Amino acid sequence: MALAHNAGVEENLTPTRSYALAVVMQRTVLDNRWASEQWEAKGVVRDQAEAGSAPRVIVERDDMSQMLFPGYRLQLSRDEAEGYYLNLTSPEPKVFVLWRDEEGVARPDRITVSYGEGTRWADSGEQVDGVPIPSELLPWMAAFVDANFRPEPPKKKRYASSKDRGRMGRSE
Repeated sequence: MALAHNAGVEENLTPTRSYALAVVMQRTVLDNRWASEQWEAKGVVRDQAEAGSAPRVIVERDDMSQMLFPGYRLQLSRDEAEGYYLNLTSPEPKVFVLWRDEEGVARPDRITVSYGEGTRWADSGEQVDGVPIPSELLPWMAAFVDANFRPEPPKKKRYASSKDRGRMGRSE
């Protein structure tokens, strides 16, 4: 269902509405009595791997390792167009990575560029990291947002009374 302020927006999705990405997850060894390591998403890169490729270690040191998890598709949908707009207009646009610990390894589960969807995941208690968005994704996202979203027009200011008009207690 389209919002009223998006009534005139193009109904067709752009033909290139998905993008192949691989997620870089980093494990850092901690000197801490409560946790021996910390996992976090460190970035995303364009996925060049063949379908069905297994995750692989790309950096291995005593104190840190990084794994590349191929095979993720970033898909855009009209329902999340406002979330893409909010992400694009933020100071630092991000790809949000939802990940889960599986047998001691943090594995990405889903990715999104919707600010709203990423926030919903985090608010529901999931492990979510925001990583910088690759610069080549920005024009692709912007074209989708331009075709599928119009910001809601600003509402006229309403005051409590006709005498108030924003003076907030000042007598003139």
